[in-house]
Amino acid sequence: MPPPPSLSTPAPERRLAVLLSHFRPCLEAPRATTRLASAERHGTAAAAEAEAEAEAEAELSASPCAAAGSGEAQSSGGGNCVFCSIVTGAAPAFKLYEDDECLCILDAKPLTTGHSLIIPKSHYPSLQTTPATVLAAICSKLPLLGTAIMKATQCDAFNVLINNGEKAGQVVFHTHVHIIPRSKDDNLWSSETYSRNPISHGQETKNLVSSIKEVLSSSPEDYSTVMSSTPKAF
Repeated sequence: MPPPPSLSTPAPERRLAVLLSHFRPCLEAPRATTRLASAERHGTAAAAEAEAEAEAEAELSASPCAAAGSGEAQSSGGGNCVFCSIVTGAAPAFKLYEDDECLCILDAKPLTTGHSLIIPKSHYPSLQTTPATVLAAICSKLPLLGTAIMKATQCDAFNVLINNGEKAGQVVFHTHVHIIPRSKDDNLWSSETYSRNPISHGQETKNLVSSIKEVLSSSPEDYSTVMSSTPKAF
């Protein structure tokens, strides 16, 4: 596994690493399939038991990514989702926390020591398709997990990051939240990395506010139908 970006790496490259840090194909065969092949070499009874176990695990391991088309079944690449594989145990990961709704794991290519991901156990390709109850469950664990990670890494702050959509840098289309521990001299980005100008109080800004409010007032509960193709009023 490549080491995390060094502190000497230029800042733009480190920011790009956030977008690519968790992109890792699942190449490991399901554990039950491996056990079945081994059992078949050692006798019929063991093979029968392993086959039953393999069938049960196959049901649990069937990623909803494989059935593209519905909101919960959008593929994250070739019908395979690395996060679904981690949830079912078909792919390895360092698990930090788990409950009925979500799982927290160490990022495979961390920006800083302790860089972690919170993922829902069910497959949702974006924030818009993730139920509010699932998002609430994830967000409710951020103080607990963020504090634990800060204390364990002896950091005094952390960033919470979500890349939602391809143009925002999302490369694994299974909703996930980054927790990135920060310290004074980590040389990652700061909140003032880019120059910022005061907001205009002119008509363009007023039109923007009106347009957003109009979309909000007419939005259905299924936010996945609210697309960027909404006509602009500014």
